[in-house]
Amino acid sequence: MTDKDRDSPLVRSTRALQNNVEQAGPAAGASYTLIGAIVLFGAIGYAIDSWRGSSPAFLVGGLLLGIVVGMYELAKTVFSKK
Repeated sequence: MTDKDRDSPLVRSTRALQNNVEQAGPAAGASYTLIGAIVLFGAIGYAIDSWRGSSPAFLVGGLLLGIVVGMYELAKTVFSKK
């Protein structure tokens, strides 16, 4: 009987969970980067609009820039070679 056959279901489940979490880590990080970039650049655009007393042009520009930067980082993660 091998060690794998003797492992309890709890040990096998724990190993499977750990493997799934390790594989999902880069995707989770990329999604946080996407949301973070949108929020950060949107906030910067909002601050510039408030400071200059202008219309929401900088807010919209900041949001669009955040989407572009976030998608770029997401694409780098998805298409990276291991």
